[in-house]
Amino acid sequence: MNNQTYNLAFVFPGQGSQSVGMLTDLAARYPEVRHVFERASDVLGKDLWSIVSEGSEEELNQTHNTQPAMLAAGVAVWELWCKHSSVRPAWMAGHSLGEYTALVCSEALSFEDGIRLVAARGRLMQEAVPPGVGAMAAILGLEDHQVVKVCIDAAEDEIVSAVNFNSPGQVVIAGNVAAVERAMLAAKATGAKKVVLLSVSVPSHCALMESAAKKLDQQLQNTVIDTPKMTLIHNVDVASHSAPEVIRNALKEQLYKPVRWADSIKFMHDQGVTCFVECGPGKALIGLNKRIAKDAEHRSIYDSESFNIVLEQLNG
Repeated sequence: MNNQTYNLAFVFPGQGSQSVGMLTDLAARYPEVRHVFERASDVLGKDLWSIVSEGSEEELNQTHNTQPAMLAAGVAVWELWCKHSSVRPAWMAGHSLGEYTALVCSEALSFEDGIRLVAARGRLMQEAVPPGVGAMAAILGLEDHQVVKVCIDAAEDEIVSAVNFNSPGQVVIAGNVAAVERAMLAAKATGAKKVVLLSVSVPSHCALMESAAKKLDQQLQNTVIDTPKMTLIHNVDVASHSAPEVIRNALKEQLYKPVRWADSIKFMHDQGVTCFVECGPGKALIGLNKRIAKDAEHRSIYDSESFNIVLEQLNG
């Protein structure tokens, strides 16, 4: 018997948390991890585990490889959790790409369809903006409204906007290279503590992705989507949806509208969530979540040691 716990949320990281060798420790102990990657490889027609475990950073960081690799990694950790624990979260969310992982883990989307969708998503994002045209930067130490104003003032005849509201004092901007550079200078002048140009090839979640979103929508319309088994909070509107057509629209809009991560964590916390578990490689979300819901418990599962610690804590 599985026990859905109302005050528990599982959250899934997105692009940027990947690294060569991720989950190899878990895979050495639990063959189920490799099995998930084998299923993904069958869909993609290439050895995804080889890219993850022994490929180059350059190969893994290619968007069309990163996205299915991160989805497979999150699902592998989730399936491992389900095999060894009867505890289930009542809530789920995923950061950007991680929203697709949450949809698979909440049984709204099949694993195979999820892999196909994110592989296409990565390819379409890369095709939408040629290399060298777009950029992203992290702005630390300003209020959200200050970053929004900086972008409006810096845009001129180009595109730059606030795209990831990650936590209080951390906002990511994206757009045309020159406009992003102008916004970075303006942010420093406004009093930002730190401004960092991100090493990415695609300016996600801004208007430059609208053409990719239209093409992705064609794939979404041909994909079976069911009502999630958990309450799943979407990035774009900080709301849960049960109707497949509304979920499809949220995924389409997510490609060119901001990720409202801080609002999503705050909303779940306000609804009674007292424990957040990051499920997948890396520890990017736990750092953000601690700054958003300071009095909640925060855990992360990314290797065998952290898996056993969270198992012991939540299984009681």
